Amino acid sequence: MDFTFENELNDKIALVTGGSKGAGKAIADRLQKAGATVIITARNKPENETNGIHFLSADLSKPDGTQKVVDEIVEKFGRLDILINNMGGSETPGGGFAVLSDEDWESTFQTNLLAPVRLDRGFLPGMIERREGVIIHIASIQAKLPLYDSTLPYAAAKAALVNYSKSLSQEVAPNGVRVLTVSPGWIMTTASSRMMERIAERSGGTTEQATNSVMKALGGIPFGRPAWPEEVAELVGFLVSPRAAYLTGTEYVIDGGTIPTI
Repeated sequence: MDFTFENELNDKIALVTGGSKGAGKAIADRLQKAGATVIITARNKPENETNGIHFLSADLSKPDGTQKVVDEIVEKFGRLDILINNMGGSETPGGGFAVLSDEDWESTFQTNLLAPVRLDRGFLPGMIERREGVIIHIASIQAKLPLYDSTLPYAAAKAALVNYSKSLSQEVAPNGVRVLTVSPGWIMTTASSRMMERIAERSGGTTEQATNSVMKALGGIPFGRPAWPEEVAELVGFLVSPRAAYLTGTEYVIDGGTIPTI
């Protein structure tokens, strides 16, 4: 069969967690355009729904939430071919180690590490039985470049996710299942744009100056700008496609050159 952008994921069923906005929404849209049946999860229903994309409301930071998603997808669709563990984030206070409670650490690890682990555990048996499937873990360059004063638990959780993803890939590759990690740098989502506007208002400068100040705080982005969500989505779209059939166990960094080391 000759694969094209429009049909290479025909007959595939894909789940994108945190798929209602930002990079998650871009990934969901990209997979649907390639022919996949796409399901997204989030706590709240998206403001702007995309026709043909199925929505499941769930709090994946709780075991009951992940089990609900597994059960409903298996019941309604019979299987899952592509799992994009995109949900993540940091809501802990800045200020370094001294201000962080056990609850801050636990909630961050539930969202950024244990939710993907539970979903993998729920869907992998079916993938292994069929001897096909792709799992993508969306991590972060903070796994290698942690910001100790603002997102210490998040960075630690993402580092654990990268390690877990590599180990899992080695376990399931003989069963025909591919596991990969995508680690973005700063992505210019709608939320990021609003943050730049707020910084500009407080400082009396422009949004361009605010963006440059944040890039400087990150150590600089050689490409000169953050990534667009669609650029991350394009990488994910390739990795889950038949064109990437021999790729597994690898971390793909998409950061505009932010990480300064090999």
